[in-house]
Amino acid sequence: MKIKKPKFWDYKKPNFLSYLLLPLTIPLIVNNFLLNLKNNSKEDKIIKKICVGNIYVGGTAKTPISIKLWEILNNLNFKSATIKKGYINQIDEQKILKEKTKFYCFKTRQKAINEAIKDSIDIVIFDDGLQDKSINYDLKFVCFNSVTWIGNGFLMPAGPLREKISSISKYDAVFLNGNGEDNNSLQLEIKKHNPNIKIFETCYNPTNLDEFDKNENYVIFSGIGNPESFEKTLIKNKFNIIKEFKFPDHYDYTFADINKIKSCAKSLNAKILTTEKDYMKLHNDIDIKFLKIDIAIKQEDELINLLKSII
Repeated sequence: MKIKKPKFWDYKKPNFLSYLLLPLTIPLIVNNFLLNLKNNSKEDKIIKKICVGNIYVGGTAKTPISIKLWEILNNLNFKSATIKKGYINQIDEQKILKEKTKFYCFKTRQKAINEAIKDSIDIVIFDDGLQDKSINYDLKFVCFNSVTWIGNGFLMPAGPLREKISSISKYDAVFLNGNGEDNNSLQLEIKKHNPNIKIFETCYNPTNLDEFDKNENYVIFSGIGNPESFEKTLIKNKFNIIKEFKFPDHYDYTFADINKIKSCAKSLNAKILTTEKDYMKLHNDIDIKFLKIDIAIKQEDELINLLKSII
């Protein structure tokens, strides 16, 4: 059973419950320490490896950014592919990557690398995997949502972090994802931990707005890491939202869930709208529409230069 992310994780300051859970972060601290002692495998240099990961759990747009990087590299005439480890609970993201990119998915990332080498791929982009120390990544991106940032700043389960914010010092670049927020203070905070890190800002750009009637009322639902971003994108684009259903990230919808949403929408005389990631799990339900999102990168020319520098 999937559990929703606790609300207190995203408080700007830790509360009493966060401090109460602090002793339970010790196993994660020990695990991170041992991982950092682990030597990376000595892989061949036939293929370049880029990782798009996070230290904040869920909702940082890793998959859309991985797809965007794949598109950029293909436009630069590099034979590229995406890789995701075959977690059973992440089939939604696997489906999107398979539909939109050249995609490899196996039980281990190393198996995926080997298959990509057989196919003469030049560059692979890993959706997730920063904590996998068995791979020598040529370029490591860490993603954040500019609204939730690092939440209360504590490690799991006291907060939403896999690693302390100071771990930014190990990475090459940051993606700050959001809806056009002022990120100056976040950039200053990031630079405190890594003065040389590259920072790229992105925003969510809907690409199928012409499919919707803005005069209609909408019931929305999502099972993503940061549902607030979905809601804010819709509000920014003048959708009239009258009811929202939130589910845990990677949620597997039941018939009862969907029937409840449809019943609610019918009673409110509203249309139903969800994310593309959620729609992938609904078997092309004709009563539900989804919002297509593209990631727009503000400093795309600088990003292209960074990608070229490792190739």
